[in-house]
Parts: sequence; structure tokens; C-alpha cells
Amino acid sequence: MGHCYRIRVATGAWLFSGSHNCVRLWLVGERGEAELELQLRPVRGEKEEFVLDSPEDLGTLQFVKLRKQHSLVDDAWFCDRITVQCPGTSAETAFPCYRWVQGKGVLSLPEGTARLAGDNGLDVFQKHREKELKERQQIYCFVPTSSWATWKEGIPLTIAANCLDDLHPNVRFQEEKRLDFEWALKAGALEMVLKRVYTLLSRWNRLEDFDLIFWGQKSALTEKIHQCWQEDDFFGYQFLNGTNPMLLRRSTSLPSRLVLPSGTEELQAQLEKELQIQPPNPSFPTPTLFLPSDPPLAWLLAKSWVRNSDFQLHQLQYHLLNTHLVAEVIAVATMRCLPGLHPVFKLLVPHIRYTLEINTRARTQLISDGGLFDQAANTGGGGHVQLLHRAMAQLTYCSLCPPDDLADRGLLGIPSALYAHDALQLWEIIARYVEGIVHLFYQRDDIVRGDPELQAWCREITEVGLCQAQNRGFPISLQSRAQLCHFLTMCVFTCTAQHGAINQGQLDWYAWVPNAPCTMRMPPPTTKEDVTLATVMGSLPDIRQSCLQMTITWHLGRRQPDMVPLGHHKEEYFSDPQAKAVLSQFQTDLENLENEITARNEQLDLPYEYLKPSRIENSVTI
Repeated sequence: MGHCYRIRVATGAWLFSGSHNCVRLWLVGERGEAELELQLRPVRGEKEEFVLDSPEDLGTLQFVKLRKQHSLVDDAWFCDRITVQCPGTSAETAFPCYRWVQGKGVLSLPEGTARLAGDNGLDVFQKHREKELKERQQIYCFVPTSSWATWKEGIPLTIAANCLDDLHPNVRFQEEKRLDFEWALKAGALEMVLKRVYTLLSRWNRLEDFDLIFWGQKSALTEKIHQCWQEDDFFGYQFLNGTNPMLLRRSTSLPSRLVLPSGTEELQAQLEKELQIQPPNPSFPTPTLFLPSDPPLAWLLAKSWVRNSDFQLHQLQYHLLNTHLVAEVIAVATMRCLPGLHPVFKLLVPHIRYTLEINTRARTQLISDGGLFDQAANTGGGGHVQLLHRAMAQLTYCSLCPPDDLADRGLLGIPSALYAHDALQLWEIIARYVEGIVHLFYQRDDIVRGDPELQAWCREITEVGLCQAQNRGFPISLQSRAQLCHFLTMCVFTCTAQHGAINQGQLDWYAWVPNAPCTMRMPPPTTKEDVTLATVMGSLPDIRQSCLQMTITWHLGRRQPDMVPLGHHKEEYFSDPQAKAVLSQFQTDLENLENEITARNEQLDLPYEYLKPSRIENSVTI
């Protein structure tokens, strides 16, 4: 009597996930292997079931092997996962895939239980993970010697891809995502043309002229900003809970760069109302100090310069560098150093989805030579690279960890600091999730120290990707479970919550261009009395730049149609019940925080929404 194996094959739901090619499948167990007589023709979004009768007991299943056959056209197949119900049991053995099957080679899917390098027991798993890493280190490069590339000297290294076609299909956008992204670019370009035509102006003459382009996709908060942007309280609020809450820090003494003119010593008691838009330089006269009591247009122009400077720091330092580029380093190191069986790979892989493609698009379209940043921002044309170089010195390990960063900036315990409150809550929730997974596989500190794949991954991030960042507090090795948990919490938080806090607010706070101008077209004022309406309008972005700012911030700040909320990825990388229970508790904790934030926001005139878990994407995808 034969042994009956019930096989279920799940194909991805994306466009073109199915295949017209035939696929061979066979099971490999510790006692032998058996091939399914029928050849699969995978159908998009379907879960197909097959029965394999084997004359012998295969023993404990180790692999499912796949080979796609084609004669003329290689029609790639996106396989989600394969499960097998073995004879005499109702339990299923899972073989996660979540990748494209293409070409004529054999793809081996190991049984999905997470294993450390020293826990394989059977030599077949060790050989598999070594072969997988060797292939990965070749796949994620077009330069044979390295998977890393230098985009700009002294800035975190990037995947070696000059264009999107250089990326492996497994890290590319799925078809729906690609179509939406490119449609949005075309829709934005069309909107720019319509706004240019609608204005019928060659230049701005008054602030109300910006209303001529203030239509299209807007939020309720955007309307509020439109009405209140000139108010001083509203100006200050943005640095606490706006789209860039990373710059504000508590001042305990008069800043050394703030030079007060003689006879104004009493202003030291009103430090929070003082504003100097240029730091002093010994080679030049002392910069003018601007105050709320100055002529309204002079004070407004001074605030516009501050908001413009914040725009540059937000986009380049806190958005591009501290989230996108750090997330890319994490992604490349994870693909190069951690095999699919490693528990840390299974933990991190949902949080690096689409990151390599969105960053490659940014390098080739947004911040490339002649790209959108050069066209619109006053740090374009090379200034953005200089700013990134300076920002690298401030990219410390502590700066990516909210408990340390907020303490350093003196923002702990401030009731109105909503970003700070929500970030700390999320950090703690992510830390509990990470700890729950780590403790399942690392029972002691010496197991952490003795994991060669984990240690190589840590070194790759710190020494290679982040350019010798051990000098800025990043670890080059992991010596304990606590240290590993902290480092992983930083990785997950950066790729999810921090990017959400920094990215989402662009549409709200930047759509009304005068509130946060992308560029200033005249030098900063040196006197207060000479500031006129013509000075203000001549300084703010012109019509083309304003339209471009609105279009790009809408494109980058809008909710993505295929958005996956934090912790709610559908892929089942972990197959053991304990790890699934940890993920389930993570989701429960996030739901509780969601309810807490919702209840709080109902009591606020300006709700802070950016760190609601349902609005945080599971990875850097835009």
C-alpha cells in the first residue's frame, strides 16, 4: 500500500503571477524522494491541491524541489508557498517561497522551520544555506566583486544598480505597484500642466496667488495649514509634531551662535521668541536678529527661511539618509549574509519589501544629476550632497533609537510632544515583538556570540554599508541577546515607524507651498526695513517650482494602494506555532495602541495621525 502525500500549491495574487509553463515538483525526505506525476500549470491567486502516492515512506520532509519547463517563452511564476500533509497526520509541513520561479534550474525550498547555522542537525540544510548565500551574493550585484556600490563618496553604500533592470525580480515592485507608481507620476505631470495653464500668470504678485494652484488632492489638515500658516504658534507646532519632528531640542542656555546686539540683553529671557536666520561668521557683519515685533513681512520672510531650511534637512537628512539609505543598508546586508532559514532573516524580510526599487528610482529620478531635486530645491545641484556629508556625522546609533534620541534632545515627558509619545510606545511594542522572536532561537548570550551568519550581518551593516559606523556607536558584533534585540528593534523601527512619521506628513504640511518652500530665490534679508511684499514673493518658489513641490509631495506622501500595515504582512515566513503566537501578540499590541491614539486624537484640535499603526507601512516602499 502506498503513502499518500497531499500537496497544496499557492500562487501569488499579483498580475502575471501565474504561468503558462509546466512546473515539475517532487518531495525530498530523509529516506528518499518522489516526483508528482502531474505537471503544474500555476494559476494566479489559486491554491491548487494534488495527491502524490509514494511507494515508500519518505520520512521527515526536508525540501520541495521545483523546476519550471519552457520551450519558447520563459513565463515566470510567483510561488507563495507549498504545504504538504504527510501520511497519518492532519498537520501540514510548510515550505515558504514568496519569490519568482524562472529559468530551467531547480529551486529547492527547505522546510520552513527557522534554524541557526549550528542547529541544522542534517548536513543537507547547512549545504543549502551556504549555496543560497553564495548565489545571493552574486545575484545582488552587477559588479562581480561586490554587491555594494558607492552612490556618492562618504554616504552609505547602496545596491549596485544603475537602473531598475539591474535589480533582481524578487526585489522589484509587483505589477500593480509599478502601474500605480507610474500612473501617479503621469497624473502629477498632467496636474502640473493644468495648474500652469490655469494660473495665467508669469510670476506671483501676492500670497493669495498661491490659491490658484491650491487644488487637487488635499487633506483636512492641509486646509487648516492654509488658514493658519502665518500664526507663530502654528509655526512652532510644526517642529514638535509636523512632518519633521527630529530637529527640535530643548535649549538650556543661550546658543553660542546667537549674537545679540548691544542693549538687548533682556531678550535672553525670551529666547523662545528669537530668530536669527544666519549663524554668525567672523568674516561678515553680524546677521540681523528677527523678532515677532518686527514689521510683519520681515518676520514672515524670516520664518519662511527657517521653514525652507527645515525642508532641506527633513528631505535629505531625516528622510533620505536616516530612513531610506539606512533601510537599504539593512536590506542589502540581510540578503547577503542571512539565509532564508535564519530566524533574523524571517523576522526582517517583510520589512525590506520594495526598498531597493524605491531607492533606485530615487537615485535615478529624484536626486540624480538634473533630477527633480535639482529642478526644485535650493540644495539641488550638489548642495544636497554636501548636506548629506555633514549629516553623516550626526547619523549615530543613538539617533536612530527614540529612547536615546528623545532623551538627548530633552523631549521626554512633554505632554504636547505627540510624536515623542507615540514613537516611544511603538518602540516598546516592537522591542517586545523582537524579544519574543529572538528568545525562541537564542536561549543564551553565547549562542548570539557564536552565530557566524548573524555576526557577519552586523559587520556588513556597520563596517561596510554605513561606512565604518562603529565610530558613531554602531556595533560591529553582537555579544548578548539584549544587544541583538536592541539592534533589531532599531532596524524594524527605522524601516517602519520612523519612515512613516517622516514621510506621511509631506502631503499635509508641504501642499501649501508658502508654509514650507522648497527653495528661496533671493538671498536672506540683511535688514528688516527693506522687506516688502515684492521681496517675499520674489523669494518664494516660482510657479513652476511650486507646482512641482505640490505634485511630488502628493506622489510621495499619499497612501499607497497596496499598503501593508505594520505587522500585518500575509507572508508566513515562520512556520512554528510559537513564532506565530509572538506575531499575533504583536498585532494585538498594535491594535491596542491604535485605539489609544484614536481616543486621544478625538480630544485634540490637531490630531497626530502619522504613528497610528494602521497608517504605518511595513517597509520603506515610497
